Amino acid sequence: MTSTPGPAELHAQLEILTTEAFRPELADIDRLPTAEIARIMNGEDRTVPDAVATQLTAIAAAIDATADRMARGGRLVYAGAGTAGRLGVLDASECPPTFNTGPDEVVGLIAGGPSAMVEAVEGAEDSKELAAADLDGLGLTALDTVVGISASGRTPYAIGAVEHARAAGALTIGLSCNADSALAAAAEHGVEVVVGPELLTGSTRLKAGTAQKLVLNMISTITMIRLGKTYGNLMVDVRASNEKLRARSRRIVSLATDAPDEAVETALTAAGGEVKKAILMLLADVDAPTATDLLKRAHGHLREALRL
Repeated sequence: MTSTPGPAELHAQLEILTTEAFRPELADIDRLPTAEIARIMNGEDRTVPDAVATQLTAIAAAIDATADRMARGGRLVYAGAGTAGRLGVLDASECPPTFNTGPDEVVGLIAGGPSAMVEAVEGAEDSKELAAADLDGLGLTALDTVVGISASGRTPYAIGAVEHARAAGALTIGLSCNADSALAAAAEHGVEVVVGPELLTGSTRLKAGTAQKLVLNMISTITMIRLGKTYGNLMVDVRASNEKLRARSRRIVSLATDAPDEAVETALTAAGGEVKKAILMLLADVDAPTATDLLKRAHGHLREALRL
């Protein structure tokens, strides 16, 4: 079993983390006018993209490796505790409506299970074994990619997920907000976005959380671009599950083809609501079965299907 550090050891670990550092210049922030606090906080947030920019090479390498695995049938799995876990679950949950992925293609694991999305689950983040069990519950394979997420870079659940996945031959990414983190060291691809001390000491839902969200946006979005889930900057695999998305589907087909509204509606109906198929039907002047065959041969890439 994972040994949980005692109070003195944990204090020593936190003391050296940039994300936990105390900022004496902000010790009287609670005495400032609200507008001034907002100005300071906004200034803090503006530094986050620059911190992410220092890691773009590492992020791109991790994305290319992820896309390669997913193209061969692998899954993208996020694993974290607390805020980090919630951000992973959020990113995963947005992929089905945005990119028409299956519910098991992009998965978010949070220490303590679904209930931890809204309330703390005592001790869950301290268990490497829990992370391994959660991954085993998914039927982890060597084609999968596991992204451990932890602002501190020391959370046992995130490290345990990466270690277990790597031992199984899966691709591993460690996303943290401290340099020289145990999480990055455990992963094949380490991404360390050092955003510095927080406005509120140790509140890593702030800059660290924003940094993690930005990186997760990149990982999922660019991976889906590489997998052919977009055509230019259009979401051609969008799942029209409500009226707003149905209207968006019609607009995407119109933007991609410049076809009149009636032709767009006819194509979408014949394509069973599949935006990518409707676009191909209009641009290549083919029927729905032919479009289906072309997309299958092109492995879902619309640009490639248009060249066939």
